[in-house]
Amino acid sequence: MASLKELRARINSVKSTKKITSAMKMVAAAKMNRAERRSREAKPFATTMQRILVNLKESLGDRPGLPKLLAGTGKQDIHLIIPMSSDRGLAGGFNGNINRATRGIVEKLLKEGKNVKICPIGFKSYVYFRGEYPNLVVGPEGGDHRLGNVTFDTADQIASYIEKLLQDEQCDVCTVVYNQFKNVMLQVPTELPLIPLNIAATEKHEETLDEKLAVHTEQLQAEYLFEPEPEEVLHRLLPQNLRVQLFSAMLETNAGEQGARMTAMDSATRNAGKAIDKLSLHYNRTRQANITNELTEVISGANAA
Repeated sequence: MASLKELRARINSVKSTKKITSAMKMVAAAKMNRAERRSREAKPFATTMQRILVNLKESLGDRPGLPKLLAGTGKQDIHLIIPMSSDRGLAGGFNGNINRATRGIVEKLLKEGKNVKICPIGFKSYVYFRGEYPNLVVGPEGGDHRLGNVTFDTADQIASYIEKLLQDEQCDVCTVVYNQFKNVMLQVPTELPLIPLNIAATEKHEETLDEKLAVHTEQLQAEYLFEPEPEEVLHRLLPQNLRVQLFSAMLETNAGEQGARMTAMDSATRNAGKAIDKLSLHYNRTRQANITNELTEVISGANAA
């Protein structure tokens, strides 16, 4: 049985932990509000740009010579997978979920005989895949694979690296795997195909984002007049779209991280409170038992005298 001194030390230790988790919860809540606002503001722009490119691709049909960022290389041999996680832990299953989802995709592609490259964004994913698939991890030269404060410069760096791989024919298909932010309690691992542009996958992705865009079905099949020519519009928009989609996914990852951490710290705070109550009860019972034993010894000694 633990002594009263040991029980007091445990109670004080758990109280200190509770203060830390409570503070982390408040910090995560403040960061989440800002991150959620940034993600919400960026989402309509990213969705609209994706829509424009879908319309352009439909209007051009399957004509040869389409940009690689739109149609890919025409092959399905080399897959670039970009998992997005946080740089820090203490966020529940946030990072574990994205790593498991990515690993499932990688294992499936390897079984099909495909060449796979993994470019992790977020230190937790980098550490995980560096241990699981050390020969498959790639990244831009000089990059540290950290998500950081989520700036457009990071998205630009990753997009430039993807374009280089595509130009050198070292990448045929590019897919981002990230946690889509639904709410504080729910972050859903989601696959976002970047190259080639998949119309069906894009529309499905927009449905999962619950976008309430007033776009009629007939508008998707309408004919458009472009000035300048559609090919030139594509050459201008596609690089920008790649960066916007990456940036939007990063913002959602950041918002999901803060939401997951807030939930995890709230749960930890409540569990610490329960542990304190249990230890306090045990402490009081032990103290009362010690007092009873001392009284019994005093009374027994007095009677013996």
